[in-house]
Amino acid sequence: MEHLLEICVDSLESALAAQEGGADRLELCANLLIGGTSPSLGLVRQVLREVSIPVNVLLRPRFGDFCFTPAEKETTLWEVEQCRALGANGVVLGALLPDGRLDGPFLADCVAASAGMCHTLHRAFDLCRDPFEGLEDAIALGFDTILTSGQQAKAPQGAELLRQLTARAAGRIAILAGSGVGPDNLALLARAGVRQFHFSAKRAVPSPMRFRREGVPMGLPVADEYLREYADAALVRRAKQILQAM
Repeated sequence: MEHLLEICVDSLESALAAQEGGADRLELCANLLIGGTSPSLGLVRQVLREVSIPVNVLLRPRFGDFCFTPAEKETTLWEVEQCRALGANGVVLGALLPDGRLDGPFLADCVAASAGMCHTLHRAFDLCRDPFEGLEDAIALGFDTILTSGQQAKAPQGAELLRQLTARAAGRIAILAGSGVGPDNLALLARAGVRQFHFSAKRAVPSPMRFRREGVPMGLPVADEYLREYADAALVRRAKQILQAM
């Protein structure tokens, strides 16, 4: 099987850079700084108009855990329908019940609402109570891909579980390694049997603002609000070249 390189982006600038660098697919979201949330439909439409590679849209109503309220589920289902109408390649979803199992009824509704699209189970999987139970549930629900770090903070730390999941999946579902992935550890993950890789390839770019009022944060005081992060085409290209040489 050939390797697949998916780049996670939260802007048109990053989407274009990832495509330029040779990405096979995009995961489009908003707010990468907090792990990604649903992008605006305006951004979805813009990216779909400007790039030619497949775009899967992350749908996550907020930062934090994956046990969603009825209102959050309603919002997500509407977003699924809109992404389908706009022509997205797929949707990236995940939800948990309070006991740590996948929220099967809700995820089944999402898969049904996005019939004909690709379906990735996102890293809610990494917080589920049993990865092998979660794997079988994801397959039964109709997901074609699981994005996972092997239930560790970073995918290289979860390489052994990634190996086990790939073996257990036996081609029934793709295992897409994400979190802490980059050119320097692609070979390590490939030795675990991983064939699909997900990372953001970010680089920091200074804000064009010359006047800056310091000490008045607009959101996260731990973040530098005068730095922007975009995908780096050169870093994507480097990763792609490594995978092509394997």
